[in-house]
Amino acid sequence: MTNLKYTPDEPIAAIATALAPAALGIVRCSGKNCIELLSKIFSRPKALLEAKGNSIVYGWIQKEERIDEVLVSVFRSPKSFTGEDMAEISCHGGVHVVQTIYNLLLKNGFRAAERGEFTFRSYINGKADLTKAEAVREIIDSKTDESQSRAAGRLAGNLYETIDGVKKHIIDTLAAIEVEIEYPEDEETIADSFDSAELKKAEKVLVELSESWKSEKIYQDGARVVLCGKTNAGKSSLFNALLKEDRAIVSDIEGTTRDFIESWIDFSGIPARIFDTAGLRETEDKIEAVGVERTKDLSKEADLILYLVDSKAGLTQEDEEFIKSHCEDGTPDSHSLSRNDKKSVPLILVWNKCDLGEEILRQAPNDRLLSLNIPQVRIAAKKGIGLGKLSEAVKNALSFSKSTESRGTGLGSERQKLAVERALESVRHALALSDDFALDAVVQDLEDSLDALGEITGDVTPEDILGSIFANFCVGK
Repeated sequence: MTNLKYTPDEPIAAIATALAPAALGIVRCSGKNCIELLSKIFSRPKALLEAKGNSIVYGWIQKEERIDEVLVSVFRSPKSFTGEDMAEISCHGGVHVVQTIYNLLLKNGFRAAERGEFTFRSYINGKADLTKAEAVREIIDSKTDESQSRAAGRLAGNLYETIDGVKKHIIDTLAAIEVEIEYPEDEETIADSFDSAELKKAEKVLVELSESWKSEKIYQDGARVVLCGKTNAGKSSLFNALLKEDRAIVSDIEGTTRDFIESWIDFSGIPARIFDTAGLRETEDKIEAVGVERTKDLSKEADLILYLVDSKAGLTQEDEEFIKSHCEDGTPDSHSLSRNDKKSVPLILVWNKCDLGEEILRQAPNDRLLSLNIPQVRIAAKKGIGLGKLSEAVKNALSFSKSTESRGTGLGSERQKLAVERALESVRHALALSDDFALDAVVQDLEDSLDALGEITGDVTPEDILGSIFANFCVGK
């Protein structure tokens, strides 16, 4: 569907559930005459043809012989997901059964749906704008309850409503300027011609939306969190404690972990790939040495480092050198996740084994380390002490936009962010124009900002944008 060259009214079909043995499978279809076509391979054609919208009809899928006992959910235009007539066949979930029903549909007038074509039809039929369409994919790909909740908010329309509010501020300003142009009292200049308050409101919201993407991207893609520290600091114990399973081998023998292992984890709603790595030390063991180098490479590519220190042993010179090397420009910049341009990696100093009765800060860091203002957390990994505080510290280190979090609205894609930035640039340019410029110049800026915002919701729809959005969907959605 990259070129979008197909007839929207064509009846389409797709398998909507995973092709794996299950209790149930769903094959869905949509388009002109789709219910009539389906009735030709259904044991009760009259009941299906006369079925009202939002109803279910029992029967068999059959041709020369019966194939499976099914329930067909009927949806009538325009009250359906796509805005067209639709039907969803709930059958038994055997792979062969599902494929047989799907292939029978293709042999009887249906075309195989392209990726995201059902959602695309929902968009072109006015059932969803582009922000809601993209939110569908976000929900499918969500990794935590928090990321799912944020996507659900966009699906419910909070981003669309926010964009619509910004457009209203701009349109109200345009209306005032148009009046001034049509009925000028003096010269057609900006001076005293309109109140910029509405534009400033639009600018404020656009700034908040642009800043929200840093945080929203983490909730969608997940962060890379790397456990670092000297041997026997307790990295593997913490890895197991966070996962609540024995994934990593734990031993008092130094150098037990020789290569990294990883897993997905939920840090207070933020999805993250967490890496347990080899302990940092000088070693003659060639295999362990490779593991140490991989640890250093991973730490450079991390979004956050959890640096573990054995509280009984205290902070060593090697610990300080590692921390300084990753925070050499001052406090780690936790407000930038672009691995190409960031100068330092956010780091949390984790004092482990704090249940042993020893003084946690037995060996205090020097003044240079204290000046970095690094977050510190005390835990006992094996006993699960302090893990809640550690999760909150991780969330604080990876969270950015407080204004949008409090308002509950954020951007859902890089495409949306680029469009918001173009709109913001145009609004700021309009505000910056002096009275030496004609009102027509301001009008052009504001119209450009409306076009950019229109791309977000789908009012302005270049074909290449539509192709890139819906080509990322799965077939059947």
